[in-house]
Amino acid sequence: MTVTIPASASAMPEVLAQEKAEQARAYRLAQQKESRKALMLALPLLLFLLITFIAPIGILLLRSVQNPELPSAMPELAAALQDWDETALPEPQAYAALAHSLVAASASDELGSAARRLNFYDPSMRSLLLKTVRKVKGRDSDDWSVTLPEIDRRWADMETWRVLKRAAQSPTADYLLAALDHRVDSTGAVVEMPREESIYLQAFLRTISISASVTLICLLLAYPVSWLLANLPAEKSKRLMLLVIIPFWTSLLVRTTAWYVLLQPNGVVNSLLSGLGLVSQPLQLMFNRTGVLIGMTHIMLPFMILAIYSVMKGISPVYLRAAQSLGAKPLTAFVRTYIPQTLAGVGAGCFLVFVLSLGYYITPALLGGAGDEMISQLISVQTNQQLNWGLAGALSTYLVIFTGFFYFVFNRLVGIDRLRFG
Repeated sequence: MTVTIPASASAMPEVLAQEKAEQARAYRLAQQKESRKALMLALPLLLFLLITFIAPIGILLLRSVQNPELPSAMPELAAALQDWDETALPEPQAYAALAHSLVAASASDELGSAARRLNFYDPSMRSLLLKTVRKVKGRDSDDWSVTLPEIDRRWADMETWRVLKRAAQSPTADYLLAALDHRVDSTGAVVEMPREESIYLQAFLRTISISASVTLICLLLAYPVSWLLANLPAEKSKRLMLLVIIPFWTSLLVRTTAWYVLLQPNGVVNSLLSGLGLVSQPLQLMFNRTGVLIGMTHIMLPFMILAIYSVMKGISPVYLRAAQSLGAKPLTAFVRTYIPQTLAGVGAGCFLVFVLSLGYYITPALLGGAGDEMISQLISVQTNQQLNWGLAGALSTYLVIFTGFFYFVFNRLVGIDRLRFG
């Protein structure tokens, strides 16, 4: 017997598949519409972050490889030095370009910026340029390669012209090398700076050391406080949490200045210690590493407490009771059962405190001494006093690189702990 299947029944799977595809398409369109709506709502915030945060940082980092001063002030000289091979003194055309460029840069008030940039290579270049431009103005010469050395014999020195050529090259690695206490010598090789001029590598190591010390101290102080907050009754926990949060309501400068008053030789701390007979003379608690660690720990401690507490609050006490019921001693149960579950919070708190400490400025500047300068203070000196934005950008670039590296390390460590104990 032959069974006849209606055409409408045989087409039913195709209809269902088509309807399913239409529903999926409508769902995707609805999702895209919602995503666009959310993006439009967040667009003002994104633009604000781009204009006030991302763009300034990007511009500062770009300054670490830019060298615009001399090419902008003396384009004729920069073009003349491009093909100079540095094996002999430049051709007379380069001397003529120098003389003409000095006069033009002086007339356009751009000579000062070029001279300041050259002074970073050689402290005598500014005086040389100013002296030369005074002699060259209103003067004509058939051969400037003879006239300029007569004005100053340094124009017959190869090293003077090498400095000019290096300052005319953009982009340049000079700032990035200087931030690591290296430079390019007269032969073009990268060499270390003299020991008495090497300050930046030590500053980076000092910054990492201080940040790591503050992180460790904060961890040791915050862990028991966080445990107490997580295990106290709700009312008592709220009161204690209020004491942790109160410092956020106080200005950073005010808190640091308060420690300035407390730690001075005749301050509250030394007076209390002397009154109790614990010390015979005031302790030196300021303008050294001790003051920096005390001030930064006080400021960073709430960040560590909140990070660890947020994880501890979600850990059930059942795990500890179960471990003890299986024969583990209380300390063993705490170390092997409770602590591994808090490592995610510990990692987050350590990373937050460490990264914030890397860029700290006010506290080390007020409470630290000459040997406690952190890299942020040197960046401030370059931008506010030396006006060397290129070196400031190079130091900032390395600071961003270090921050990214430590983020990767902390992220990997926290990820491994979660896989092992989660």
